[in-house]
Amino acid sequence: MTPVVSRESTPERSPVPVPSRPQSTSAPLKSGEDLQSGEDLQSGKNLKSGDDLRPSLPVRTPVSVLAAAAGARIEASAGGAAEVVVTGVDLRAQAIAQGDLFAALPGARAHGAEFAADAVARGAVAILTDEAGFDIVSGLEADVPVLVHHDPRGVLGEMSATIYGRPSERMQVIGITGTSGKTTTSYLVEGALTAAGRTTGLLGTIETRMKGRRVPSALTTPEAPQLHALFAVMLEQGVDTVVMEVSSHALALGRVDGVRFDVGAFTNLSQDHLDFHRDFEDYFAAKARLFSAESSVHAPRAVICVDDVWGQRMAEVAADAGSVVSTVATGTGPVEAGWAAGPPTVSPSGSQTFSLITPDGTSLEVLLQLPGRYNVANASVAVALSASLGVDPLVAVKGIAEVDVPGRVQRIDRGQDFLAVVDYAHKPAALEAVIATLRSQVSGRVAVVVGAGGDRDAGKRPLMGSAAARGADLLIITDDNPRTEDPATIRAAVREGALAVPESERGEVREVGDRARAITEAVSWAQAGDVVLVAGKGHESGQEISGVKHPFDDREVLGEAIEQVIGGSK
Repeated sequence: MTPVVSRESTPERSPVPVPSRPQSTSAPLKSGEDLQSGEDLQSGKNLKSGDDLRPSLPVRTPVSVLAAAAGARIEASAGGAAEVVVTGVDLRAQAIAQGDLFAALPGARAHGAEFAADAVARGAVAILTDEAGFDIVSGLEADVPVLVHHDPRGVLGEMSATIYGRPSERMQVIGITGTSGKTTTSYLVEGALTAAGRTTGLLGTIETRMKGRRVPSALTTPEAPQLHALFAVMLEQGVDTVVMEVSSHALALGRVDGVRFDVGAFTNLSQDHLDFHRDFEDYFAAKARLFSAESSVHAPRAVICVDDVWGQRMAEVAADAGSVVSTVATGTGPVEAGWAAGPPTVSPSGSQTFSLITPDGTSLEVLLQLPGRYNVANASVAVALSASLGVDPLVAVKGIAEVDVPGRVQRIDRGQDFLAVVDYAHKPAALEAVIATLRSQVSGRVAVVVGAGGDRDAGKRPLMGSAAARGADLLIITDDNPRTEDPATIRAAVREGALAVPESERGEVREVGDRARAITEAVSWAQAGDVVLVAGKGHESGQEISGVKHPFDDREVLGEAIEQVIGGSK
């Protein structure tokens, strides 16, 4: 076995002191918005009532300072424009508060400048836009300064950081990227840091959380204005360490620009988001912004899982940038690493234990409630991440021992004699992995209920079908979030992939469009010792059909189906 990055060339960093904990203002948190998928971010369409989280003690920043830092010119119809003071920023007109800068960005369907009048009426005191946006704004009866830049999105992150006082520089920030495992790893890191006495903030797919307060998430990584506002609120609330998921979209679109990351982590790379990225290389390049020397957001320390070739390449990218690199391996690849996990021992309940060898040769016994070999990798990355911030690995191991993650291999128990599980797996590799994990835990058969999302990477739909068909005794293809697409067209693509698997290598394939009925059908099929997996949506509480989100929670529907079937059999 050969090392990807030698331990000698990239030694483990010495323990890092916890930053001075900011004094909490004890200001009450404003309610956060549950932004809906597919909403028009510029118009604010579909915004629910309630303000975004904003700091209670805003920084006052002159427009002239923002323009000078960004290299933007100021256009104004009246004098004194440079003295206008900004206290917040948003790119959604309907979310503008008094004193805000409105970021009027070009969009796929409309230019944000078309909503500038509404933003000014709501209290915007300045506008950031491009030349095309300035032409639109010039026709408005709005006497506010306009900052004109050829790439307003490109400067929005740094500008947002300045407006909110650069809060990420006063906390330790961990960024976790990768196709799968971001959410689970972030929850595990949060558990480890909490055990070490840190006051944590969490930003990710499921929720934003700080000091026990929960705010639902719409995007894996918020847009730059909301992100830096959240950081400012966390700082006011006494948070000293932030754990956040960083999506490839966020890295490519500059949503994390202006963030100072203390350490970045990479979990893995497999097919997803190829509707957004040109190909795998483009997808990899977006992830690499967290580690590349050419990137303004690259982290000085990196924790990389090198189980796949993409991780091995990412470790080299980080090392070339001069970062201190900690590598993690679980023995599934042909490489050595600073942190090495052994094979797990799985209990009947699904929990598992494994040994984790640290860079100094110490062997730690890790208990993990979450099943699956892939979660061994997630847990190992979490311990290495915590150690990179100065947490004793023994404390980190203790902190992750009882962590559960909503919608990730989540068991639904209503007294039935078979296993029922909800999981977020919506990518071929993730689906294949969770099916294999569950099959290893039961003596009976496996039923899988799954679909594919609309308005997303269409290329992975047949791959989802083939992955499920190979692993399941019964595959029921159903609707996920069709969004604006024809659900039948999506199901047909999944079915095509399933039926492409030779009949001798796959189970029975059915198609039931109605997701609730599909779940009930799988439950009715199950016998003692079997497992029913409902995959693709996990923690989500809605199903988006024709652009409308309807209440739907796989966990609730699966539980109700079990109760109905059990009750009917008595």
